[in-house]
Amino acid sequence: MSPKTILIVEDEAYIRALLEQTLEPLEEEGVRIVTASDGQEGLELAEIIAPDFVFLDVMMPRLSGFEVCAAIRKNPYLQHTIVAILTARGEESAHQTSVEAGAHFYLNKPFDPDKVLALARQELRRAS
Repeated sequence: MSPKTILIVEDEAYIRALLEQTLEPLEEEGVRIVTASDGQEGLELAEIIAPDFVFLDVMMPRLSGFEVCAAIRKNPYLQHTIVAILTARGEESAHQTSVEAGAHFYLNKPFDPDKVLALARQELRRAS
């Protein structure tokens, strides 16, 4: 069985590093963590590595998290991929847009690192 992969797509280096650090314990369990710094790069990586779980920022250069999420959902190769939208936009319309784009989870920034780690661990186990 191939190792599980998490893709972090976040344009802010600080938040990307914080997510990597948050998910680091999963690496000890054999999970591979890959990062992208904008939506276009994230989508291209997703199509190559077929991640099991993607954390997607919403407001990014080139493609928004919503656009990346919708593209992942339309790709048969990525049907197994779990998507969590991570955003500072708390308004209901952003949540609704993430649902329409096909996201499984919607998390507000600032996020609770323990909850992010628990969610990733739970969903990766469920997907096994």
